[in-house]
Amino acid sequence: MKLLYILSAFILFLSCTDKKKSSNTNNNSAEREVIIPEFQTIIDSAAIKGSIVIYDLKEDKYYSNNFKWAKKGKLPASTFKIPNSIIAIETGVVENDSTLFEWNGEERFLKSWEQDLIFKEAFHYSCVPCYQEVAREIGAKRMSEYLKKFEYGAIKVDATNIDSFWLEGESRINQFEQIDFLKRLYQSKLPISKRTESIIKQMIVMETNNHYKISGKTGWSISNGNNNGWFVGYVEVQNNSYFFATNVAPKQQFNMDLFPSIRKEVTYTALKQMKIIK
Repeated sequence: MKLLYILSAFILFLSCTDKKKSSNTNNNSAEREVIIPEFQTIIDSAAIKGSIVIYDLKEDKYYSNNFKWAKKGKLPASTFKIPNSIIAIETGVVENDSTLFEWNGEERFLKSWEQDLIFKEAFHYSCVPCYQEVAREIGAKRMSEYLKKFEYGAIKVDATNIDSFWLEGESRINQFEQIDFLKRLYQSKLPISKRTESIIKQMIVMETNNHYKISGKTGWSISNGNNNGWFVGYVEVQNNSYFFATNVAPKQQFNMDLFPSIRKEVTYTALKQMKIIK
């Protein structure tokens, strides 16, 4: 009888402890997610809908206008060129950021793609045919293995979609996962060589000046007639680093001629709002 009493008391103690842990976890999560109403104003004024997420590495806090949107997966689109580039160099499919991709003379979707491009240029011009060639060379097996090691979203890749899985289909990644992946790249926590890491970190730099350095990639997918846009990356300043993931969709009245630029514009405005950049 005494043993039964002790056992019951022990189970009750564990139950209370688990509840306390769960409560603390929820509280910690809530404390790390800060709503910034000004981000919503930025989104609304651009005639788009979506979410801007900025992560403060030093404070370990996320700032956003819409965390619900941020936690829903979307097609990675051309933001996938970051892991695709890493895998290409790590496997030897591409030697370095100066590897030449020769244009075959065929008409392409963008005029900027109709030329010979080195790998770094192919990244910044977001040359889809170049990266489709890279993906085919990597192959579905190696691509899947690396993405699993990278813990990169929920990506559906096989031999039938090896050159399109990031643009269409069921592959998904959310804004928190984008930031987590970039943070691990930045902190040298991805299972890749130092050589690959060094090449990629230099390759993805978009802007640098005396005050900050911005690295990242945009993306744009069209699924069932619905446009979705990304801008992901990180900002290095003197005493801190900030990671961002913006995901937006146009409202009905939006001028689609502005969609290529609006993803970066709203992100830069949010970074200025947070006084991260000037």
